[in-house]
Parts: sequence; structure tokens; C-alpha cells
Amino acid sequence: MDVLGISCYYHDSAAALLRDGKFIVAAQEERFTRKKHDSSFPSHAIAYCMQQADVDGSSLDHVGFYDKPFIKFERIMLTYLQTFPRSMRAFMEAIPQWLETKLWAPSHIRSETGFGGRVMFIPHHLSHAASSFLVSPFDEAAILTVDGVGEWSTATMGVGRGADIELLNEIRFPHSLGLLYSAFTYYLGFRVNSAEYKVMGLAPYGEPAFMDELREIVHVAPDGGIHLNMKYFAYHYGLKMTNRRFDKLFGGPRRDPDAKIEQRHMDIAAGLQKLTEEIILKMAIALHEKTRLKKLCMAGGVALNCVANGRLLREGPFDDIFIMPAAGDAGGAVGIAAYIYHSILGKPRTHPWDNAFLGPGWSTGQIRAYLDDNQIPYRELERKELLETTAKLIADQNVVGWFQGMMEFGPRALGARSILADARNPENRDRVNLKIKFRESFRPFAPTVLEEKVSEWFELDRPSPYMLLVAAVRGDKREIPSVTHVDGSARIQTINRRHHPLYYDLICEFERQTGCPVIINTSFNVRGEPIVCSPHDAYLCFMRTGMDYLVMDRFLLNKEDQPPLEDAEKPQFEPD
Repeated sequence: MDVLGISCYYHDSAAALLRDGKFIVAAQEERFTRKKHDSSFPSHAIAYCMQQADVDGSSLDHVGFYDKPFIKFERIMLTYLQTFPRSMRAFMEAIPQWLETKLWAPSHIRSETGFGGRVMFIPHHLSHAASSFLVSPFDEAAILTVDGVGEWSTATMGVGRGADIELLNEIRFPHSLGLLYSAFTYYLGFRVNSAEYKVMGLAPYGEPAFMDELREIVHVAPDGGIHLNMKYFAYHYGLKMTNRRFDKLFGGPRRDPDAKIEQRHMDIAAGLQKLTEEIILKMAIALHEKTRLKKLCMAGGVALNCVANGRLLREGPFDDIFIMPAAGDAGGAVGIAAYIYHSILGKPRTHPWDNAFLGPGWSTGQIRAYLDDNQIPYRELERKELLETTAKLIADQNVVGWFQGMMEFGPRALGARSILADARNPENRDRVNLKIKFRESFRPFAPTVLEEKVSEWFELDRPSPYMLLVAAVRGDKREIPSVTHVDGSARIQTINRRHHPLYYDLICEFERQTGCPVIINTSFNVRGEPIVCSPHDAYLCFMRTGMDYLVMDRFLLNKEDQPPLEDAEKPQFEPD
């Protein structure tokens, strides 16, 4: 039985295909269109999933969409009517998109897929809940979903047992932790729905000196429920997130994206992050008290706040937590497909989520043909020599692009489309940030560590395969400065041989040569661009940046051997 799940129209459009209870392919539209956080209908992602699964519209059993467009449209219309006439400009911009595209999701789905049956729709936060619980390894668990907004819900708390999900409580628009975080993302000069992680990375450079101001704009109940003082916000009626009252309260206008980041901005980020962690903790404690369950499943964009996740694991009431790796809207495609198969059709849960390597991949022959057809110089190496050579290149302070197998589903590079460097060299942080990624110097890098060595190097007692937990670097292991943030923490990815044998063996070889089982792993892209998907994407990124070597499959490319690109300029990208 084949079930196709689809999410789109807001950000991070995606498709995922579940076969007999197991996800065999999943992809985000941005990877094909090269438009970061692409919100358009995921034609390319759907085509990829159907091609890889060898199905067409007539052989698909079920198709589902990750939210309820008409209820969302109702919320938007009612909100604009309540805030009229301030909402006039936003209304005039939004309504044509709804009338031309978003309300016609069923017909678009049928025309793109060839599927003739009934398309199923479930609420947005139920898709989030399903994307975490139904693919988790837990038979029963509490469920917490937190994001900007779905139809009306901005956070839900519930329970999953077997194949059933019950949502017990919710926070409703306009009161939203996700939108609160996005409002500050906007105010600090970053792009909403794209750069919230920058605020999280900026926070450790500041002190939470704006807590009184934060308490003026948000009231937090003992159970984590929040009520925003809407006189400081504009997102419910306008095209901006905040207004002049907000500017006055926090000491000045919104930072221009090109302006210098000042200490005040760092302090605001620190206060926001502290408040976010406190709210998440209160939500989790209240949920635990209500359910008395030992496991927690999380999804929604706020579940990508790995600092809050790490604190929840350390200080919260749950013994174990599963977080959907594509916790934002992309994961909604997984959620609706899983909900149809398990909760609607009653099929048993026999295939928990195993790894995130579900996206497009290229065979050795295809990559060789690409290199030969474009007269690109390379060396072809057998596996053992490839591992030994690459590990030595990293140890010798080269930065290596790493392109292997099927790519990751979700926002993190996990060893299939990665840029790798030596974490022991403190200079590598600035070098990779400024000369290769073209991004701000304050942003930290994540370490990949062998799963069996994680507790030796970090204050973490369990795997973190999806880079969703932050923990402190152990005091006696501070020889990895390029992945140690200013507060002594790191956003950790653990790797084992079952998930990605070649990447695991590369780090084993690096440890054999250096004694260190940790390397820098950052996504294979530049600022404002999606992670590279194809060999051509990888080659262009390699040639336009300061990377020294590129490893694609078994092929090693040395920058010094490459002819100059006809378009030798650095990539043009929008700020994120």
C-alpha cells in the first residue's frame, strides 16, 4: 500500500511516500528549485517520490494534505475583518493568492499526481503530532507541537497510544510562541521563517537584560500557556511582525539586515531564548502532570530549537524524547501519510523512523558520467583509500565538500551533503563561516561524533542522530574549539554505522589518524541557498567557495586541478 503525503503553500513544501508502513522516500521542494524554504506546490518533490517508488496516480492508494485550507482561510478572513482598516494592505496581497491557488489544493494535487481518489485533509497540528508520535519508537507518549500557527492552533498538547492520537489542549492564534520568536527574528534584522536559528545562535553572546520588557509583551501561565499583548505586534493585521510600540519598548527601530549587530541585540536574543526555554519547560511539566507518561514526542518549528530541547531533556520530567527531524512544515507531509495509514486505516506501526537519508541520490555511474561529460578532473579511489585520503586531508586542515548517497530530509546536513573540517583547529570556525559559507562569524558549527564516544566528549547520555540536542562539551575535552560555542555548548550529531556506513567509517579513520572522533559538519551550501542536491549543485558550490577538495561518491576533486568556471563569481544569494 502506497500513501503520498504533501505539504505546501507556506514554507518548506515537501512530499513523502510511505509504503506498507515505512517511509521509503521524502524530499523538500527547495532542493530541486534551489529556492530556499520554497513554499510552492511541490511538483518536483512529488515527481521524485513517485519515480523512486515506481508508482503513478493510478497505483497510489491514498493521498493526503497536511492541513485544512478552508479553516485556515476562515481564520485569515476573520482576523483581517477584526483588524480592518489596518489590515487592508495585507488583505489585498493575501486574498488573490488564496483565490487563485491555496483554496484549490485538491484539484492541484489530482492534476499533478494523476490520482483520481479522494484527497484526505487533517488539521495542521494533528499532522505535526502524527509526524512525531506515529513514526517514533514509543508505544505511548505525550505529544507537544509548537509552531507559528496552523489553522487556529499555535501549540497543542496530546497523547498518543498505539495508532491513536488525542489532542487534549491548545493555544490559539494570535497567541503563539512561534510567532513571538519570529517577531524577534524580524526585529533583530533576520528573515522570518528562515533565520530563527540565528537568534538562537546569537543568544549566548548576550545577557538576558530585557526580561521586564518581555514580560510586558507576553504573559506566561503556570502551565506554559501564553497570552501576547497584541498592541506591540503587527503580524495579525499587517505585512510586518512588530510595530512602533515594540521599537520603543526595546530601545530602537528594527536592525537593518546590513547593520552591525550590537550588544543590545545580543541581550535581546538572550532574553528571548531564556523565556522560550522556560515556556517549553512549563508546557512539558504540565503535560507530564496531566498524562503521567514517561516519553515525549515533539514537532512543529519550535521543536527545532535544539537549545531548548537540550534543557528539556536535562531538566524536564520525561525519560526520553523523540523529535521529528523535519519538525517544521516539511514534516507535515510525513505526518499526514502516517496518519492515513495508521490512524485512519488502522494499520499497525511496525517501522519506526530509522534515518533521515530519504532524499535524491546519484549512482557512481551517474556521477562519473557528469564529471566526464563536463571534463572535470578527478581521481577515482577505492573505499579504503578514499577514507584514508579524506581523513588525512581534513587532519591537514583542508575543508572538504562531502556528497554521498541519498540526501537528508529536513533542515540539517547529517553526512550526506556536508562540508567537513577539523574541529580541533580554532581558525576553522572563522574560515568556514566567512570564506566558504559567506555567513556571520557568530554562528556556531555542529560536531559529528561517533555515537559510542558521545558521552566521553559531551555531557549527553544518549544518541542525537538528527542534530536536535545541545549539550555542554566536557571540561576535559576542550580541544575541539571550532564546534564549542561561546557558552561551552555544542549542537551534537551522533553517527553510527547502520545509519551511514561511509560517513561513520570516515570519522573512525579520522580518529585512527588523530585520536579525535569529532569533526566539523556543516551543511553543503552557502548562506541563502538550500543544501546542494545534485552533483552539479555540489560542483558549483565547491568552485565558488573556499573549499579545498570535493568528494562525490568515490571521486576526489582537488580545487587546484579544476579549470576556472565560466561564471567564476561568488554565488548571488538573498540574505536569510
